[in-house]
Amino acid sequence: QVQLVESGGGFVLAGGSLRLSCAASGRTFRSYSIAWFRQAPGKERDLVAAISTSSGSTYYPDSVKGRFTISRDNAKNTVYLQMNNLRPEDTAVYYCAARVTLRLLTTEHEYDFWGQGTQVTVSS
Repeated sequence: QVQLVESGGGFVLAGGSLRLSCAASGRTFRSYSIAWFRQAPGKERDLVAAISTSSGSTYYPDSVKGRFTISRDNAKNTVYLQMNNLRPEDTAVYYCAARVTLRLLTTEHEYDFWGQGTQVTVSS
């Protein structure tokens, strides 16, 4: 089992940047595929980025492609989400999720472990 703790959220003006971190417990972190999801009020939780165990594969939906970058540091048990050129529609609670698998997973129900989330607010 792994515990995930997100940090780095906050308030930013449109066009600004934030870097979120997801710190994981446990010694098998490198065995987990990790993703970032977000959920805005009244909306479903959507994937924003996913990364495989070896960082060999990543996935981004069109809504964030070219603006968000997911990366991981297995030595630090941490996954990052660099968010640039933020827009008001990026406002949401951002969650990281994990599952022990070699596959790159892109749907919510495939992930076993979730963090508590961190709020990102982008104002125009």
